[in-house]
Amino acid sequence: MIARKLYAALPVALVALATLAGCSGDASHDDHVHQDAAQATPAAVQQQDAGHRRLNQLVGEWKGEKSTYIAGGTAENPIRSEIVSRWVWIAETGGNFLREEATGVFGDKPYYRLGLLGFAPTDNRYEWTTVDSVTPMTMSYKGAKNSGGDTDIVMAGEFTDPGVLGPQFVGKTIPMRTVIRPESADRVVMEIYFAPPGEAERVADRVVLTRKK
Repeated sequence: MIARKLYAALPVALVALATLAGCSGDASHDDHVHQDAAQATPAAVQQQDAGHRRLNQLVGEWKGEKSTYIAGGTAENPIRSEIVSRWVWIAETGGNFLREEATGVFGDKPYYRLGLLGFAPTDNRYEWTTVDSVTPMTMSYKGAKNSGGDTDIVMAGEFTDPGVLGPQFVGKTIPMRTVIRPESADRVVMEIYFAPPGEAERVADRVVLTRKK
């Protein structure tokens, strides 16, 4: 009985892994990426549902080209920097959460971000929480219910502005969104959007991740 269940689950897992390959035209390289992810993934993670397995595409080390349009940066003159972003499954959670650690330089200061990305199967949505060296608070986002199958991972939240949008918004509640856009097995774009009161939503931060080889 157990063997039959395992054989029945195998095609589903293979389809999920094929989907994660994205638009990459190099099939041999995609296979290599998936092998690396499997080797770096705890056994518990490999038993998870498709919503969690989709996140295997993020596992590994990435070079990030970061553009920040707030906290001293503007739309015309963003603060540009390079970061290193490392994603691993947290085995102690049963493989339910990915941990991202990003390091680099922001302006003339060291930059650090710690993020936790998970999938809530009961709501069929992704959830994302971060702390960093720029904003003195936790930033938390949740996707809309039943959005787990969307092409892009889109999650929303809000925060009280400590001044990153300018003195006129200090203490104001700012709606925000994070978008994770997997473009291929080797390229992912992450964007943060803020919607200040009385203004249109605008991009606050964009990171283009390229897999390190």
